[in-house]
Formats: sequence, C-alpha cells, structure tokens
Amino acid sequence: MINSDKRLELPRILTLGFIVIILIGTLLLSLPVAAKSGHATNYLDSFFTATSATCITGMTVVNTALHWSLFGKIVILSLVEIGGLGFMTFAVLLFIFLRRKVDLKTSLLTQQSLNLQSAANIYGIVRLVVVFSMAIQALGTVLLFVDFYPRYGFWKGLGFSIFHSISAFCNAGFDLYDDSLTRFATDPYILIVLSLLIIAGSLGFIVWKDILFYKEDHRLSLHTKLALTTYLGLVVISFFVYLITERNFADQHGLTTFQRIVDTYFISVTPRTAGFYIFDYHSFSDAGVLFTVVLMFIGGTPGSTAGGVKTTTVGILLIKVWSILRGHRDATFMGRRFSDDNVNRSLTLGFLVTVVLVIACLALLITESVPRHMGLEYVFFDVVSAFGTTGLSLGLIPKLTVIGKLIFCVLMFMGRVGIFTVMYSVLNSTNNDDEFRYPEENVMIG
Repeated sequence: MINSDKRLELPRILTLGFIVIILIGTLLLSLPVAAKSGHATNYLDSFFTATSATCITGMTVVNTALHWSLFGKIVILSLVEIGGLGFMTFAVLLFIFLRRKVDLKTSLLTQQSLNLQSAANIYGIVRLVVVFSMAIQALGTVLLFVDFYPRYGFWKGLGFSIFHSISAFCNAGFDLYDDSLTRFATDPYILIVLSLLIIAGSLGFIVWKDILFYKEDHRLSLHTKLALTTYLGLVVISFFVYLITERNFADQHGLTTFQRIVDTYFISVTPRTAGFYIFDYHSFSDAGVLFTVVLMFIGGTPGSTAGGVKTTTVGILLIKVWSILRGHRDATFMGRRFSDDNVNRSLTLGFLVTVVLVIACLALLITESVPRHMGLEYVFFDVVSAFGTTGLSLGLIPKLTVIGKLIFCVLMFMGRVGIFTVMYSVLNSTNNDDEFRYPEENVMIG
C-alpha cells in the first residue's frame, strides 16, 4: 500500500516525466543530422520545438517543412505521439511487452496522466488507448493517402499521410507545408478527413470507451454525456457564428457553396486545439478573432489529446451559473448532481487559467514589440493559443525574444500537463483536509 507521502509525489513525477521527454527531444533536435542544412540548431529553438511537439501545440519558431531533415521530422512526430497519448501509456505498454506486473504507483501515475477516475484495470485501458489510437491513425493515413498519392507519388505521399494523420489525431497542428493547410481550402475531402481525426483525438479516451462498449453496458457515464453535449454544442454554435462573422470568405477565396460550408465546419473544429488553418487569421473579422480566442480558451475534452480549460469545465460552470440564477442550490444535468468538489475545481481552474494568461500577457507586452497596426489581440491571441495547445498565431511567435520563447514554453507545458498538476508540483500541495474549520460568515457579493 502506498503511503500518503508517496501519493503526494505523483503530480511532481508526472511533471518531471514530461520535462525529461522534452529535454531528450531538445538534444535530438539540436543534432546536426536533425536539420536539413546539416548544421546544429541552437538549443533554444530546439527546446521550443520539442516543447511544442511534446505538448502537442504546433507552434514553431522555424519552418517544420523547410528546416528539419527526415530525422528531425521523425523526432518531432515521435514527441507528438508520446505527448498525445501520454508518456505513462508507453511506460505501461513496456510493462506489457516485458510481461511484468504494473506496480501501484505506475498505475496511479497512468490514471492521472489519462485523467481516469480509477486506477483499476490499467492494462485494459492502456490496450484500448493504444489499439484505438493506432487504428484511427492508420485509417486516417489510408484516407489521406488516397488524395496524397496522386499529388506526390508513393513514398512522399505515404510520408505526408502518416505525418498529418498523427498530427491531426493528436491535435498537434504540425504540418509539412509553409502555410499550414491553406492550399486545401478548396479540397473538401482532405478537410473532412482531417477534421474527423481531430474530433476523434479531442473527444477523449474515456468518451470513446463509453461509446465503444455501449452495447455491453447500455449506459453512458455523466462525464461522457456532458462532454458530448458540450462538444457538439460548441461545434454547432461555432459553425453558425463563423457563417455570420466571416460571410465574405466565399467571395474573397472564390469558394463554391459546398466548399464554403465545409470550410466553415473545418474552422469550427480546429481552433479549440488542433491548430491547422486554411485561412490566414489576419483576414478574419474582429468578431471572428475574438470568438476564436474563446474557442482556444475552452479547448477539448479531459483525457484527450486536447488542451484548454476543457469542455466539461465550461459545461459545469454554465450549469452552475444557470442553477444559481434560477435559485437552485445544486448544479444538475440529466438526472445527476455535480459534486461540490467538481464545481469548486472548475471555478478554481477557470480563475487560475485567467490569472496565468493575464500575467503572461503583461510580461510579453513588456518584453516583445507589438506592430503599430496591431493591438492587444496580437499578444493575447497567441498566449491563449499556447495555453490551449492550439498553435495558431497572429505573427508573434517567429519574432519572439529569448524571454518570450521561454514564456511560451511554460504556457504550452502548463496547458498540456495541466495547471493543477504543475501547481501541485511547484507548491508541493497536500490533499489532506483541514484538521479544523473556522466559523462561517458571509460577505456582500455583487
């Protein structure tokens, strides 16, 4: 049995594990063989790229397609896969291959890494995560190859298909073009395939487990119900908002009605964490840019390859606010009541993320130069994108100073590992309840 002191080390071990993966990736990317030029990439740019890949963000200070060699791209793709599925998943997978029993501490770390409610049956969960992920990525590769083979030939088409299938499923946003996916704005087939891969990755393994085993269990957990409702609601709302705010896209880019619908659907899915873009965000309206920031802040589903504060957090907060406004004490959804701990953690998470983003913006406004024609959105957009592990940018990333790059690395890291995990690691927080409680008294609010 693990004692309480060892339990408290879990967030720190998880944090250090991601740091080790990033440092290994940094060393590999800094090797001369990792760059097309044959010259070593400086450690800071290698560190930034390794952090972005491991934290499945997609932000780059050097062009992925032009700067990195085949070896460098394989390293980036490996970091994306490890970051997307969680390094503890591969640790347990190693135990399975070696036919060794997973100890309790490893089970608890895997539970926390995948945001599982229980550490029971870790073998089964990891097998499901790996098999499901590999199957979806393989299917995505085949579907992309149908389009890429005529374009690039067999080997290049296969390489591009594998790379973009993994990147899309892991919601990483890395691509092998110098302008993301703008060349595919008139190719509905590619956009639909990539969007389905993005959705598969950002829904979360817990949700997929419930869906895949629904015939056996005949029930969906409250988490799955809330996640699906919030996720689908956001996609629908986003679709109609972008139809309204970006109604000039069809004329600007010469799109047919069907292409316009598919493009709007694609930009409704990608901003919350994937990071691919088919239109330069400088061409978006102010309303469209603001709404994109909101989507990046929300992110995907817990236990998925996505970042942000997560859909379930936003869902719980909306339900709680609605309950308070209606004069109800409890936040309820589909015949179930959310625990006070759920609500309190959601409120705390929302507040902490807001504080972190404000501090990051203040620091960057001091250290970085903002073009005269741009306003606060030039910094704020990229800051939220980094924390939400989205990877979209209005142009700040390539112009970052040394301090700016380090700030963005911290944001990407916190967005992927989880702000609670990082805070617990730094503050060495305990989970013990207070031994005594002070008398209760109210203050005026509102």
